[in-house]
Parts: sequence; structure tokens; C-alpha cells
Amino acid sequence: MALLPDAGYTPTAEDLAGIEEWFAGYDAAAARRDVDAMADQAVFPLNLVSDDSRGEGAAAQWDRRQFVETMTHVMGDGSEDITFDSVRTPVFLSAAMAVVFTDSTMTANGTTQQLRYADILVKQNGKWAFQTMIQGGWGDNLR
Repeated sequence: MALLPDAGYTPTAEDLAGIEEWFAGYDAAAARRDVDAMADQAVFPLNLVSDDSRGEGAAAQWDRRQFVETMTHVMGDGSEDITFDSVRTPVFLSAAMAVVFTDSTMTANGTTQQLRYADILVKQNGKWAFQTMIQGGWGDNLR
């Protein structure tokens, strides 16, 4: 993982490893379509920020039920083989807050798509969890 300019906190090797481990677990759950395990790695209400098909900004807060229902619908039944190749750049605001920018290549059934998104992670009780998801193109699902 590469680091962006100074954000006031210099992460330790343990901080960086913790973020990498969190994403490894989340990506594994996503690949299995284990939406409940994905939800276990969040702080609810979860903030979502995106834009819609009209090009307007959109934001929402989801509870666990909304997250599970929407992600189950979006991710499908698991019959497709999906892989992700991601490069993540964390910016630590403190030892307990990080904004992580991701550039990812998703391949599903032989079709490749480039993704760029950001997540805000917070550390609670010594464990990382995501609290905000930011990605373009999902705003119509937020209303």
C-alpha cells in the first residue's frame, strides 16, 4: 500500500497491517457472497455517498437490514465467479480513523471492470470496521 501526503498521523506497521487484514477478510466475504459476514465488518448506521444517473450527489444511511438486503440483491446468488485485484492507499487521520482509496479490477465471468472507491474505516475495541462507503454510480439505489 502506498501512503498519500501527511494527514497528521503517521501509521505504524501494525496500523497498515490491520487495514490490509481487514480488507483481506472483507474481500474474502465478498467473493463468497457472504453478505452477513460483510455486514459484521461495519458500524451501523452505515453512511453511503454516491451519485445518481442524473449526475446528482446522493447520500444515505443504512441500517444492517438495508445493507444486507441491498448487497444480497446487488451481489447475486454466487453463481458467477468474481475476482478482485485491488491497490489500496490508506490515509490515516489518527490511529483510529483512516480513509482508504481503492483502485480495483473486478473480473466476473470473463468480463473486466475498473472500479475506484473510498471507504472510511474506524477502529473500535481494537478492530477496524467500515463506517462510510463512497463510490460513484450507486445513487439510484440510495433513494
